[in-house]
Amino acid sequence: MQGSLPPEAQEKLEELQDLQETAQKVAAQKESAESTLNDAQTALDALEDIDEETVMYREVGELLVETDYDEAYDSLEDRVDTLEIRVEQLNKQESRVQEQFESLQQELQQMLQGGAGGGGPMGPGGAGGA
Repeated sequence: MQGSLPPEAQEKLEELQDLQETAQKVAAQKESAESTLNDAQTALDALEDIDEETVMYREVGELLVETDYDEAYDSLEDRVDTLEIRVEQLNKQESRVQEQFESLQQELQQMLQGGAGGGGPMGPGGAGGA
């Protein structure tokens, strides 16, 4: 069926497919960032319930290195803040991609409905010649 499409419609269809791939990638990134944010927030909440004198360790590569409460708290708080910003950016990006997808989808539908004969953008309302 794609072989019978006008070149402009084929191009729009390819753009739609690219946008769909982009949307899937953004959704996966957002899901990953949200999961990491939830983990960091849970750790921060748990840290607030811990005595400040408790010996703590943080991961550095494959090692655990001793750290103090304030350093661990500040580090986790920064991580949560950074992840919240990242999730917000991904939400905005996801919305933009969705809007572009819907707009392009409408253009393609109009092109296919109106351009059955001539392939021009002024399809609906134009008279054929009978």
